[in-house]
Amino acid sequence: MKRFAALYTALDATTSTHDKLAALTSYFAVAEPEDAAWASYFLAGGKPRQSVPTRLLSEIARERAGLPAWLFEESYHAVGDLAETIAHILPPAQRNSELGLTQWIEQRVLTLRGVAPEELRTRLISYWDELDWSGRFLLTKLIGGGFRVGVARQLVVRALAEVAGVDHKRIAQRMVGWTDSQQKPDAARYLRLIAPELQGAQGEEAQHGDMRHDSDLGLPYPFFLAHPLQADPATLGEPSAWQIEWKWDGIRAQLVKRAGRVWLWSRGEDLITDRFPEVAALGAALPDGHVIDGEILAWEPGASAPLPFARLQPRIARKTLTKKILADSPATLLAYDLLEARGEDLRMTPLAQRRAQLDALASQLDGTLARDLLRVSPLVQAADWQTLAALRDESRARGVEGLMLKQRQSLYGVGRTKASGTWWKWKVDPYAVDAVLVYAQRGHGRRASLYTDFTFAVWDEANGMRTLVPFAKAYSGLTDEEMRQVDAIVRKTTVEKFGPVRSVTPSLVFEIGFEGIQSSPRHKSGVAVRFPRMLRWRTDKQIDDADTLAMLKGFIDDRAG
Repeated sequence: MKRFAALYTALDATTSTHDKLAALTSYFAVAEPEDAAWASYFLAGGKPRQSVPTRLLSEIARERAGLPAWLFEESYHAVGDLAETIAHILPPAQRNSELGLTQWIEQRVLTLRGVAPEELRTRLISYWDELDWSGRFLLTKLIGGGFRVGVARQLVVRALAEVAGVDHKRIAQRMVGWTDSQQKPDAARYLRLIAPELQGAQGEEAQHGDMRHDSDLGLPYPFFLAHPLQADPATLGEPSAWQIEWKWDGIRAQLVKRAGRVWLWSRGEDLITDRFPEVAALGAALPDGHVIDGEILAWEPGASAPLPFARLQPRIARKTLTKKILADSPATLLAYDLLEARGEDLRMTPLAQRRAQLDALASQLDGTLARDLLRVSPLVQAADWQTLAALRDESRARGVEGLMLKQRQSLYGVGRTKASGTWWKWKVDPYAVDAVLVYAQRGHGRRASLYTDFTFAVWDEANGMRTLVPFAKAYSGLTDEEMRQVDAIVRKTTVEKFGPVRSVTPSLVFEIGFEGIQSSPRHKSGVAVRFPRMLRWRTDKQIDDADTLAMLKGFIDDRAG
């Protein structure tokens, strides 16, 4: 536990990729396999479930520290992070625990759910009394379900590859499904993860990964990701060297069919087969040993364009899929790559050949399946980049986000890399409005002491009144120096406090960009935007110059038209 707590603190304290990699490598080089299994699970994005309600955590910590409620609240507001606050206010440790991370997680953290409050008090006080500041901070994060760390998954892969002496692409492949909550991290799984590559009779690793076992049969391949295109596409050479497709707004997924069984995985490594039974039915019609990479979209049979992404959300959010949800949100798999065919890994085959095999596979399917459940992503043909730019300008009317540019000779890489050939996403410019900052909340990690998470509003001019109506939250897009300046203004202009949230006197205008917008009766503004972010601080504008709700809703009307 001490070693992982020290690692967590080190990762949280730096933004240097080099320093993060060094800290990860040092940890995995000496950690016991069972501890390394849990550590890699958390660092790769595995989420611990909340074991103790936040209110009860705060109450027990406050009582242990002997603080009145008002002083605890002021301390929390000053620090901005509950776990950090608790770690600061608790009295010095009475004992020194030598338990490892696995023992802490399996014997302590995971046993707290459902325990009576009095027993919780006894246990938590005992646990806190065994740990120093960094250990208490980490433990409280894990107990409260708020664990997150600023480290990219690919950095964890690189550290493990360095320690294991195994190619990082192999480690990345083995880690697919690593954060599946249905499989408990343990020493055996970790040792398979870092095992030396086993060579087969032909000098190659065994099919689907050298250490695959029965429970790994349905795992997908690591996803290949595209880079955002910032340069003039004319610098890429002739369009004929590229496979050009529309960029769809859905759920990136891989459909896996092996040994007569079907699995559907999202890019976030969630097993979503049961969320999309019609796509699973498509998988049942595929021959064995096939893996298709594509996008799950809401698409009504016979329609020429997909439905907005919001129509997919009930398929993910609802615990039970009713007939109405299935009918209102019909799903399809839009396929754009074939990664495995009849058990053969095709990822080292050029894209043009993989695409030809995908087209051939689709042509063999039953007509209804091919038409409604497996749509092959259409190719966009144009003689020059100017024509393609004009087509790209039509993206929103087509229900897409722009164009994808994929080198025809590219292999299927791991993550966002250019080593296997490049894929670019050439997206349309985001929607943008000028909005007023009205609420602020502290950030997390190294930004926990600053107000960095903001709520923005536009003017509602209905009924002859002019009022500010919140419509979006954003926390990214400003430099560190700009964040510090805004933080100082928030502190000076705070009007009211609502727990960790501060309402401020409206005075700052920001240009807010977002990828999509739709009507939403759940929001006071009547709209919901997708992926909002701050594009720039409009120091040249007064709040009266901010845009209106009518302008926001006009984006919806323009898209519908």
